Amino acid sequence: MTLHVVVMGVSGCGKSEIGERLAKSLGLPLVEGDSFHPPANIEKMSRGVPLDDDDRAGWLDTLGRELASRPQGAVLTCSALKKAYRDRLRAAAPGLRFVHLALTPAQAQARVAARRDHFYPPSLVDSQFAALQDPAGEPGVVVVDASRPIEDVVALAAAGLR
Repeated sequence: MTLHVVVMGVSGCGKSEIGERLAKSLGLPLVEGDSFHPPANIEKMSRGVPLDDDDRAGWLDTLGRELASRPQGAVLTCSALKKAYRDRLRAAAPGLRFVHLALTPAQAQARVAARRDHFYPPSLVDSQFAALQDPAGEPGVVVVDASRPIEDVVALAAAGLR
């Protein structure tokens, strides 16, 4: 069975770290969604301006094509904050699964503030929570408490995908 998974959530939830470890545990390649942002999106976020639906549209289409180009499966890291974004990705990769790394706003704020050498400023965390449409209850979604130890988060995500 081919498995395509999106590790999703707000900035600071651990998408990159969990995605990398989950991909390794599942024997799948990792696709780092941030690597596919066009320069204009990176520049906008670096200035502390949140992306809007129009900014994200082309990026999501690129990510969808990337998933579709990997028939063997893949783990993609992508915020996928809104149901419309998740549905756009689902259209590109039927059967797509999601692992939502859930955090509180205070936890996300602290994590983003502690990061070094990342384009995403702490000032944008609130905008992520404003955009987030909780995916709990959608088909194919596993919700994991991202405040748990990394090993636990990976194990719970993998178990939920089985």
